[in-house]
Amino acid sequence: MTTLLDEHIPRALDTLLRDWSAGDHRGVTLEAWLFEDEAARRAAEAELAGAGIRARLRSAYKPLVHAFLEEFDTANLKRVAIRYPVHEEADRLRFLSETYPLAALLDGVETLFEPGPADLTYRVTLEYQDERVAEHEVFAPNRLRTNHLDQVDLTPTGWLRVTGRPGDEPDLNEALETEFEQVYQKVMASVAAHGWPDTEPYAETLAIDVTIPGIERPLDYGDEVMSTREALHEDFYFSLLEFFKRRSGRPPEDRSVQPGQIVPDIRAGRGDAHVRVTLRAFGEPQNPARPEQDIETAEAAPGLAQIYHELAALPGETFEGISREGRPVRGIYRAGSRPAVLVTSGQHANETSAPVGTLRAVRRLLANPDANIAYIPVENPDGYALHGRLCEANPRHMHHAARYTSRGNDLEYGEGEPVYEIGARHQALALSGAQLHLNFHGYPAHEWTRPLTGYLPRGFELWTIPKGFFLIMRHHPSWSGTARTLIEAVTTGLSAVPGLAEFNRRQIEICSIHSGGTPYEIINDVPCLITADERHPSPLTLITEFPDETIYGEAYRFAHTVQMATVIAAEEAYASIMARVA
Repeated sequence: MTTLLDEHIPRALDTLLRDWSAGDHRGVTLEAWLFEDEAARRAAEAELAGAGIRARLRSAYKPLVHAFLEEFDTANLKRVAIRYPVHEEADRLRFLSETYPLAALLDGVETLFEPGPADLTYRVTLEYQDERVAEHEVFAPNRLRTNHLDQVDLTPTGWLRVTGRPGDEPDLNEALETEFEQVYQKVMASVAAHGWPDTEPYAETLAIDVTIPGIERPLDYGDEVMSTREALHEDFYFSLLEFFKRRSGRPPEDRSVQPGQIVPDIRAGRGDAHVRVTLRAFGEPQNPARPEQDIETAEAAPGLAQIYHELAALPGETFEGISREGRPVRGIYRAGSRPAVLVTSGQHANETSAPVGTLRAVRRLLANPDANIAYIPVENPDGYALHGRLCEANPRHMHHAARYTSRGNDLEYGEGEPVYEIGARHQALALSGAQLHLNFHGYPAHEWTRPLTGYLPRGFELWTIPKGFFLIMRHHPSWSGTARTLIEAVTTGLSAVPGLAEFNRRQIEICSIHSGGTPYEIINDVPCLITADERHPSPLTLITEFPDETIYGEAYRFAHTVQMATVIAAEEAYASIMARVA
């Protein structure tokens, strides 16, 4: 094991208390913005009050949402008008997105958003049922930073304002470097300074282990939660991928870079932050133990062992690939007289509703002796195992570190020998000759942010806010008519799923308010993207995207039921279309 960084970083809140509680600062007014939860900030305010300081400590992360939760009187509201900043160094919708999910939290209240000046201040007008009007200004502390790509990001930061100091001491109004920001900067600097080899993968595992205080606050809408620790995981994972892409000369949108497995493990801590960056070997493959469940009613992602047990019970010829860490990538093929269909899930292994939904569907389809199905339930077993391990400490986080393979690439974009995970898909296509690939996925069930690199997740801006169950239809150009017919038939079939239309309408409504519209087509209450693409070997590829990172209980059952219904509707529609063509 090689250690790149091992450091304790003082907690900004503790430093603030030490500096201002001691000495003679009585009578001053202190405002600070920190990446701390409300309980910690209120306790610090009480301690400062004991030293004679009038203090108000606010959140530097999503400050407007926190202001509505902590400071504003929201009882008997009739109308809310919000002017959000538009800054030349940020996406024009960045600060609108940062207000999410206020439109849902203020359900029943007329809520209007309009762009404002670039002064990092939200201007809020609250109108009440009794005709009262209150106006507020909410500061959103940000600073410009040069990032790991030598670009400039406008990023949230800690901030300190102090007025009423004794004598001739000047007021303070300045950025306050917090441990949240320092941890990120130090990790990126340590990785940049390391002498990496010339060939990929650069390491087996690049591990970033952090314990740190912060915010973990569920919100009263869907699966929403404000989490600075989850945001730190996301910033580390995608920033490091971007760093290695740039180092290898690849463009930002590339998914084939193979730096090795990148694993940020961000855990709740008290006091100073501790960060450790190491290069590690894989070791023997370990699969986290998960309780056995009835697949039909599963409330959480099952273990790999159960998935493979369920797969073995299905009829068909077995085939197998191998993962980078040595786990099997198992699949089956059962020939029949109907048109062949390839069904896959678990390509991105933190998207956990698809393996269960596809298992349920394939079990039903294979009850028909004419069904012609090739099936791989978990294409990325290394990522699936990593997701299970990371969920032990943070079960509700998205854990995008489990998205790609242990070589660090999206398995669909793998290059070189051995082929590892994608080899199982190659076998499935060779055995079946399927011209329709049903490729089942998910995306975040709550807001996805990267605050330390500009807030919106670069390259994935469309997916930052849940927008319901989403379909993507990719087709070879000559198959455009078939693709349109297929997706219309599938969405018509999905109309029979209880609750899906209402689920989609509500999420689409809230998402469109906070993201400036709906840049996609809506077919039978399902948001869809249909694009010509010759990259895939199958002329038709239908991709599902259910907001399932990371949900449990009834929400999880609903997710895998929708995934199941989609497999069945697609196979039936495809068979009908091909029968007409024949």
